[in-house]
Amino acid sequence: MSFGVLAASAFLLLTSQPQLGLDLRGGTQIVLETKDSPTTKADGEATDRSLEVLRRRVDELGVAEPVLARSGERRILVELPGVQDPAEAVEVLGRTAQLTVHPVVGAGDEAAADQVALTSPEGVPLLLGPAAMTGEGIKGAQSSISQRGAGNEVSIEFRGDAPGTWQRLTAEAACSPIGTPTRQIAFVLDNKIVSSPQVGTDVACRTGIIGGSTQITGSFTQAEAAELALVIRSGALPVPVEVIEQRTVGATLGAEAIEASAWAAIIGISLTGIFLIVVYRLAGLLAVGALVGYAAVAYAALLAIGATLTLPGLAGFVLAIGMAVDANVLVFERAREEYAARGARAGRMLKAVQGGFRGALSAVADSNITTLLAAGLLFWLATGPVKGFGVTLSIGVLASMFSALVLSRVLLELVLGSRFVERRPALSGLHTLGRVRTWLVARGGELFRRPGRWLVAAAVLAVLCLSGVFLRGLDLGVEFTGGRMLDYTAAQTVDPGRVRTALADAGFGDAVVATSGENGVSVRTGPIDDAAAARVGDVVSTATGGAQQVSNELIGPSLGSELRRNAVIALAIAVAAQLGYLAVRFDWRLGVATVVALVTDVVVLVGVFGWLGKTADGVFLAALLTVIGYSVNDSVVVFDRVRELARSRGKQSYAAVVSSAVLQTVPRTVNTGIGVLFVLAALLVLGDGSLADFATALLVGLVAGTASTVVTAAPVAIALQSKYPGTRRRAPVRAKPRSRAANGAVV
Repeated sequence: MSFGVLAASAFLLLTSQPQLGLDLRGGTQIVLETKDSPTTKADGEATDRSLEVLRRRVDELGVAEPVLARSGERRILVELPGVQDPAEAVEVLGRTAQLTVHPVVGAGDEAAADQVALTSPEGVPLLLGPAAMTGEGIKGAQSSISQRGAGNEVSIEFRGDAPGTWQRLTAEAACSPIGTPTRQIAFVLDNKIVSSPQVGTDVACRTGIIGGSTQITGSFTQAEAAELALVIRSGALPVPVEVIEQRTVGATLGAEAIEASAWAAIIGISLTGIFLIVVYRLAGLLAVGALVGYAAVAYAALLAIGATLTLPGLAGFVLAIGMAVDANVLVFERAREEYAARGARAGRMLKAVQGGFRGALSAVADSNITTLLAAGLLFWLATGPVKGFGVTLSIGVLASMFSALVLSRVLLELVLGSRFVERRPALSGLHTLGRVRTWLVARGGELFRRPGRWLVAAAVLAVLCLSGVFLRGLDLGVEFTGGRMLDYTAAQTVDPGRVRTALADAGFGDAVVATSGENGVSVRTGPIDDAAAARVGDVVSTATGGAQQVSNELIGPSLGSELRRNAVIALAIAVAAQLGYLAVRFDWRLGVATVVALVTDVVVLVGVFGWLGKTADGVFLAALLTVIGYSVNDSVVVFDRVRELARSRGKQSYAAVVSSAVLQTVPRTVNTGIGVLFVLAALLVLGDGSLADFATALLVGLVAGTASTVVTAAPVAIALQSKYPGTRRRAPVRAKPRSRAANGAVV
């Protein structure tokens, strides 16, 4: 299986080209204008609703990374990364998708007052009765290869009262002779018949098709069927739209920033690999090989779903490689415990490795399942980039589990189980518990003798951080607030890097610069007044050797109110689902403690960004979601050890059990954190402004997530256990370890 997955990944890597985002490659910019319809006025509200429908059309999975924003009352700015055929994009975006379903009452082109005359896809003029159903009755649509013969079809799922309406339509049509027009039902999209299928001979007259779905068949190509399903599924635009402008735009990041970020990734990953080898020796070297496999599988999966790769996305992917170290470190620390507990016996190293995987399985599974649960709900409930985060996070988690539990296991058992390593256990890196852990377990004492003090310290820190938001405010980026779009035509060829640098020096560090052709340049900023807009024009003119302003328009937020609302709802439900899972797998007290620590981490990160005056933009949102996942993962690992120790140390106080669990998992926490730290430090030093902010947010989140497990989650769990004591189950009595080196280990 491992070979098959790696082979498929290698094939995709060699045969597929990545879809690069606007920041790396540029794309097509389209300006649409909404128009009044007979029933709806094209006001700001209708334009906002149209924007969300368009977002669903171009980004179903949330991984295409388009930019959509309202400009003025009626205009919508759409930027599509790496689009090869702008005309096709315009056609899909411009459709109003007003789907109606009609009975066919005859053939010909002379329609009565209550009829419509349209031509079928086969070129036959048909007379249609009044619409019996609209697109509002359609729940979903999928394209597939037809099961009734050659060609493709679109399967439609109904909702509400639509199944009954569909049954009545087909019941009446089935009474007409086979081959006559009146046995047909017409699906009309934007006043054009897209399909007029005959009701099948197996449908009885006056009975109709019973059920909540049907299929549109016709002479569709695969692409046509997929496009039709997409437009039907994504919904109808409330008002028509017209294309006002269309142009190609250049990358929003310079070559220097891209090169610096690439070097940061290489250095960070290399340092992480070296660290693993130094700490875990041969086992670390094998883990590096497994991580290479992880990177290949995860990246191939992103290529397979057509994800658009942006620089923050690639940085997050590099960070995920660092975090994937965690599962390997968990296994290694468990294997060290097993080796120390087994004493001198044949096959000791192999048994220790196998025991390490068994012991770490529950922690790896629980931490990844909670993350997958959140990722799945974000994909299901959210929209836009938050939905895309759920997709990429799910891929990262699944690839990480494959790397740690399959690839690593095969390599470790094959190499460390050999006679050569068995005779030289020091090569493995798993032959000792490690000096730090031995010292901590022996002299660490009871950390939580007074848990209240820890909670007071955590509360004081949270209040101090949060006060930054109230005292200094949180500087929201243009994605949340909207701003201005300023277009210029320069007298000579534009160097976008020079323009970016000049704007940053003038105090417009968050400005997004893109070129159009050789002489065109556009600047997107946050909310600024006319005086600041004039200063932007002066800076651009100086940097380009003279430039004339072409347009100056206010634009709305690209992360609109519906997207933000859906993201908050999805995140709240995801946290509640995680709490429910932890309550079942662990204990409701531990679940509540994990959520409290998570909330603390969010407060600390937002507050620190407020104090530092950093911009909270779309990149910050990605960092915040990553920190939330990391926080839960860290708490779950510690509480997995708490659950295990609580069963075997029934006479110890709960505070002592939690203290032992924290001390025993310190090596895993430190080693995982250092691996991530290398990547983030490289991004912070070498990355550009936005990536430096991304790295700053993740560094703060990494420290907060690690500390909150000790400072917040553990004391909260102890306090809840004290107030709401529960029954503690005793584990079966096991033989004590023979080796004193295993002091503190669970065997």
